[in-house]
Amino acid sequence: MSKVLVIKAHPFGPDRSRSMRVLETFMKSYEAAHSDDEITVRSLYQENFPELDGAMLAAFAPDAQPSADVAAKLAVFNKSLAEFKAADKIVIANPMWNLGIPTKLKSWFDSVTVAGQTFRYTATAAIPLCPGKKVLHIQAAGGKYAGKDPATLYVHTACQALGCQEVIDLPVEGMDHFPDEAKDIVAAAEKRAVELGKSF
Repeated sequence: MSKVLVIKAHPFGPDRSRSMRVLETFMKSYEAAHSDDEITVRSLYQENFPELDGAMLAAFAPDAQPSADVAAKLAVFNKSLAEFKAADKIVIANPMWNLGIPTKLKSWFDSVTVAGQTFRYTATAAIPLCPGKKVLHIQAAGGKYAGKDPATLYVHTACQALGCQEVIDLPVEGMDHFPDEAKDIVAAAEKRAVELGKSF
């Protein structure tokens, strides 16, 4: 049995978001093929995942006495960190917005990138402390980037820095450049999602 952590980083559902639609297709296939796995789903926009701010940074000081509001945000970060550390597989689904990932997804990465927990510093380099995790990254974009866009590169870099074994990309892209082909592009991505659901 594997522990699977699913990160939804879009304010819309599968009826309006292509990345969420492909994620939904993948999850149906995955659950059918891996019925014994334990799956945790985090919908970052629906739960209003907190973003790292000045008050939270100040609360990291040893003598800090954070307010109840800040303490609640830190508790969300700590829970997210524990979920990441426990997971064997991670599925991340997001749109690319203005060449970057959504802010809530960046905040999620902030919550799991913690010195002494998921990586440690040495005199020569940072060493990952969570090796072996497998990641699937589903990303929708209006243009075509072939994995060279800043958002995809960030996800790969962040996951590799934490020790993830493999990052598999499932892009859904080109719908705005080729609107006449949009349905076919999404359908092709869903077809691949079904196959990945069986093998991931």
